[in-house]
Amino acid sequence: MLVEVNGARLYVDVENPGLVPDGAGMREKPVLLLLHGGPGFDHTGFKPAFSALTDVAQVVYYDHRGNGRSSGSDPASWNLDQWGEDVKALCDALGVVRPIVCGLSFGGYVAQAYATRYPDHPGGLILMSTAAKVSYPAIFEAFRRRGGPEAEAVARSYWTHPTAESRARYFEHCLPLYRFPAVPNAAFGRAILKTEVALHFNGPDHEQGRLDYRDALSRISCPTLVMAGEEDPIMPIAFGEELMRCLPPHLVRFERIARCGHVLHADAPERVFSTLRDFIAG
Repeated sequence: MLVEVNGARLYVDVENPGLVPDGAGMREKPVLLLLHGGPGFDHTGFKPAFSALTDVAQVVYYDHRGNGRSSGSDPASWNLDQWGEDVKALCDALGVVRPIVCGLSFGGYVAQAYATRYPDHPGGLILMSTAAKVSYPAIFEAFRRRGGPEAEAVARSYWTHPTAESRARYFEHCLPLYRFPAVPNAAFGRAILKTEVALHFNGPDHEQGRLDYRDALSRISCPTLVMAGEEDPIMPIAFGEELMRCLPPHLVRFERIARCGHVLHADAPERVFSTLRDFIAG
């Protein structure tokens, strides 16, 4: 379905009922709102894996404005302030109260934009394979470790000066390294790709290079789960460790996952979904 949010129509998909029979009464499940990676991808990378959580949450997927099946073709609106505002406005439009907001990769940036602006709104925050501040040299070094000099060179070419051509080479040589061990990810093939949104956002000269939530994260006031893979080349483990240190220590739980790349739920599904289920239920 399409939901009108801040002048854009966001594509939203909802999995399973939120209100279920429980003995003589009814029980309301928490809403797990999933924020996909990218930008320039869509929500389909979460499917079907996150169906595993429908026993403990009503799972809500959506495509960020300008991405996937959502509208929003004005590049002036392709920024974290707007994407973060859309999270709050989407919850208001759907009548969602105290959501558990889960951001993966770029979706983690959006989750931080939202939660640092509206710290009293989420009931919980999950930040997977993401960063409060990006270090490109750390990314290039991580790709060298995972894929050798060629992978490092291709990653450096794309992230330093993003173009459609360098992005195509990056997809061919570097995207398989997002998994551990390296393997093509079928979910990327199912996604609707919006290269123009990625080129607008990615790189040191664009918003990705300027974003810095390290100070603002001290405003977070809900339980927060940070998950990071030790073999992640695009969001190296040090990014997750730094993010964790910026959050209020009494609210944060950090999960460092060995032998795991960027796509945590694909590389270590048992541990990841057990951890997520525990956090949601808690």
